[in-house]
This record gives sequence, C-alpha cells and structure tokens, in this order.
Amino acid sequence: MFTGIVSAVGTVISAEPHRLGIRSPETTRHLRPGSSVAVNGCCLTVVKKSAGTFFADVVPETLRRTNLGSVRRGSRVNLELPLAAGAPMDGHLVQGHVDATARVRRVVKVASGSELEIDLPAGLKTFVVEKGSIAVDGMSLTVAAVGRGSTKFRIALIPHTLAVTIAGEYGPGVLVNLEADVVARYVARASRISRR
Repeated sequence: MFTGIVSAVGTVISAEPHRLGIRSPETTRHLRPGSSVAVNGCCLTVVKKSAGTFFADVVPETLRRTNLGSVRRGSRVNLELPLAAGAPMDGHLVQGHVDATARVRRVVKVASGSELEIDLPAGLKTFVVEKGSIAVDGMSLTVAAVGRGSTKFRIALIPHTLAVTIAGEYGPGVLVNLEADVVARYVARASRISRR
C-alpha cells in the first residue's frame, strides 16, 4: 500500500524487454530482493540491487496496462516506498495497481504552478469527481474539475510537486498512469449492489 507521496525520482539505466534497472541510491538503500516499490505508481517487486540501483521484473500485463513499456534508458520515473505501519498518511490510499493510461492534453502555466488537462478513460468516469483524489504516475492529486461529457479532467500542480516529481516534464501527448481512488471504487460498488 502506498500514499501517492513521491519519495524520489529515479533514472532508468536499463530497460530490457522484461526487466527495468532504476538508479536511485536513496530509494535502493531501503530495498532488498522481494521488496515492493511504486514506479510511476505501479507496484513492482525488487529482484536484485547493486550500487544504488534496483532491478524489477515487468511482465507483459504490466507493460500493456502502464506507461512502463515506453520508458527507455535515461527516462526519469517517480518512486515511492510502501507505507510503513504507523507512518503519516499524507496523500490517499494508493494500491499501486494502475487502472489505465491516458494522454496529457494541455499544460497551462499559472501564477503558482501548472494546470494539467488529462484524458479521462471511459472505465474511470464513475470514480473521478471534482475534489476527489486520483493517482497520476503515482502522485496523489486532487481533481480540480471534470470536463463536460467526462472525457477529460483537470488537476492543479503546486511548485513543490513540479520540483520533486516528473510532473515538471509533462507536455501535451505524454502518457501517464492513472489509478482511481480505491475508496471511490468501493463506494461505487456498494451503491450498485444496494440497488439490486
């Protein structure tokens, strides 16, 4: 379980067909083989580590459902260590199970930060609401608005987020991982069951 508070940005040093090598000395020192780590919001299992770099296998299902299939040597990725028992819950509950990928439509610089407009996949429309939470590449963010017809949503990024994550590198067309708020998912399911 994660909170969507990115703890580091790592650099992909190898992107083999089914294994990623990610350099992040600070993150790697907390990991061991078998540990979980969120990479762009996708929960991966560490298979080995060496000199400030950890390696994780990525199966075809992960490559199909996430943006990890498009990372290359030199790509920067958001990283988060799992939530420890008793640790502060600063973001929202994030499972590390990416629901869908979507494209950034627009990036608008504002007085303090940026606003992003992102495509909203049809399967997530029920779970994405104004002022609700969503994880974008593993970042816990608040939905600022949902577009007419629910084909897009908008988020606002503060300068701190832009400085300590990969969000400052986003531009139109960038593919991002999305994970809907797990609480919204359970509420929607309970609502459907109660109507039967």
